[in-house]
Order: sequence, then structure tokens, then C-alpha cells
Amino acid sequence: MLGVLLGCVLAVVAVVAATNAITVLTTKDRIVGAEAAASFDADAIVVLGASVYADGTPSGILQDRLDDGIALYFAGVAPKIIMSGDNSTVSYNEVKAMKDYAVAQGVPSADVFCDHAGFSTYESMYRAKHVFGAERIVVATQTYHLYRALYAANGLGLEAVGVPSDYREYAHQLQYDMREIPARAKDFFKTLLRVPSTFVGDPISLEQSGDVTES
Repeated sequence: MLGVLLGCVLAVVAVVAATNAITVLTTKDRIVGAEAAASFDADAIVVLGASVYADGTPSGILQDRLDDGIALYFAGVAPKIIMSGDNSTVSYNEVKAMKDYAVAQGVPSADVFCDHAGFSTYESMYRAKHVFGAERIVVATQTYHLYRALYAANGLGLEAVGVPSDYREYAHQLQYDMREIPARAKDFFKTLLRVPSTFVGDPISLEQSGDVTES
């Protein structure tokens, strides 16, 4: 019995290790600088959500992602930004805080789209493709997170590159790195099966004003 249990544990470890290796090795060359991203001819910059404080202020890790996406927008990398995050309850709205921050930095409100159902990295990529109709995207998030995002994007049929937003050291970086290991394995299989996002909904054209997505 102990041998069977040990064998199961080793099998799980092997699967997690293999999926992590594939995810990282197949996407590392798609992590680029702003200059390379500018020649990518992207439809949109996708900024991935993270925690927002009770007063609506972005956490440090989210502020860096936003600053990255905003800098890419002003560099002409893409004409639109998709803010993709968690708005699962009335009292918690990452994307409103994300859009408000970008607009305060001078980004035209019409160029900022809100993806209220980006509940996970995989779902943000799925919705960028199947809801917003993007074909080519630039993802703004930290390096440790980009591997998974780009793997899902590419597996779902998006042409995608990522620009890292590693602007500072984070107090909980070890926790983020450890959490990313099983998350990569999970998203590897979701990408393989092309699992639909929790909510899909009607298509939203990036040709219109992003203000239509505010509610």
C-alpha cells in the first residue's frame, strides 16, 4: 500500500515538473522588451489583475503591471488596453481600479476595456481571444507569471508576447513562485482541453469605445 502511495506521489511530482518545464521552455523566448513589442503590431495590451486595497488603490504588484501596460500604450505598442481582473462581487472590483488608474495617468478612457470576468490567468487569455476578438496581444505582468499567461495564450490560438513588469522586489515573491508551480500544471491541462472561461458572454469589439465595458 505504501509503495502504491509513493508511486502516485512520484507520478504527480513528475507531471507537475514536466508541465512546468514545458510551460517555461516554450515561452521564455516570447518574453521581450518594449522595443521588440512595439514592432509586434498587437491588437491590444492585456494587463492582468492582482489585489486591490479596500480604498480602490492598486497593490504594489498590480501598480507595476499597470505602469508597464500604460508605458507600452504610450510607446505605441497597441491602440487598446484590456484590463482583465476579478469583479466577482459588487464589493470587489479590480478592473474599475485598474481603469481608473490608467485614465488618471492620461490614457483615454475610450481606449481602456474592462474584462470583469478575468478570474484567472487562463480565463483572461481565453476571453481576450473569444470575447474581445484579439488575435495578437502583448501581456503585461511579472516574469514569473508571464510563462503561464503566454502558454495559455499561444495554446488558445493567440499570437502573444509578454513584457515583464519587474519594477521592484516583492515581499511575498517566494509565495508567488511556489503558488505558480501547481498553477502552471493546472493551466497546462486547461489549455490542452481549451476549457471555456466561467463566463463567455457576447463578443465585444475592440473597434468601439472601451467605455461600453465599464458596467
